[in-house]
Amino acid sequence: MGQTGWVSSVVRVWRAGRVVDPHSVIGGLRKGPGDPAYVFEAGRRTVWRATRTPDGAVLLRLTPYAGFVEAEAWGPGAEWALDGVPELLGERDSWDGFEPLPEHRVLVDAARRFPHVRVPRTRAVFEAMAAAGIEQVVTGKEAFRAWRLLLREYGEPAPGPHQQGNRVMMVPPAPEEWRQIPSWQWLRAGVEGRRSRVVVTAATRARALERTLELTDGAEIERRLRSLPGVGVWTAAEVRQRAHGDADAFSFADYHVSRNVSYALIGEELDDDGCAELIEPYRGHRFRVQRLIELAGVGHPRFGPRKSLPTHTPGATHRLR
Repeated sequence: MGQTGWVSSVVRVWRAGRVVDPHSVIGGLRKGPGDPAYVFEAGRRTVWRATRTPDGAVLLRLTPYAGFVEAEAWGPGAEWALDGVPELLGERDSWDGFEPLPEHRVLVDAARRFPHVRVPRTRAVFEAMAAAGIEQVVTGKEAFRAWRLLLREYGEPAPGPHQQGNRVMMVPPAPEEWRQIPSWQWLRAGVEGRRSRVVVTAATRARALERTLELTDGAEIERRLRSLPGVGVWTAAEVRQRAHGDADAFSFADYHVSRNVSYALIGEELDDDGCAELIEPYRGHRFRVQRLIELAGVGHPRFGPRKSLPTHTPGATHRLR
């Protein structure tokens, strides 16, 4: 067994019938390069992901080969995780009906460069909500730090070979464990009361959140997600992108996304309303547009140091994200 705590693994091979690079598909789930729940081995393009399933914790390893992906899983959630590998890697997603307009050259080029990128479906709604709640309003760097600290303190070591390099991979806390985190520990991680309440409230509704996976209407899913206090259009979109595999869940109310997308498409920075009108022809695929432009690395020019929004003031947080 080698490493203390190892358990036997289950291995499956998935032949997708298309080129699949797991990190290109699910890399958006990683919370920074130090994420305790996500490790990427660039040399072999292997992804290690620790997550929590209805059957318990799991450590999942995804390695691409020519013509197939080898999936290996450890822990009580192994079978559930392996059953979901096709969806996790975008099998339910389809580009049908998506055609970049010729005048949107950046999007045309991105679609040609990344034709095999799909929108993942993790089937882990509460986990996506917890991460999105922590990410509200602040910069990615601040959110990633908070996620890292909270998982190290309140998560559990992943089953199987959780020691990856100098990092111990951690499974995110269960809903009841998020609820028990003391307020001072949230603050120590840099998460003020407004954001921690989103996570704690969601934890009390975790089962109802998971039931949204049974729905197919994106508008109804958004309505149910936004029925939680503190959850606005941005947070609901982030959850739909990650957990539900919704290719239309554009990140409106984000500080940069509308400006990035509009600048990439027409060379002009637009607000949410202007961007919504611009991308209306892509309805059904608006998050796909966002993701392709992100992968292309094209965005509006930024000058000066990155700013953190002052989340401790009421004026900075009155708008639901």
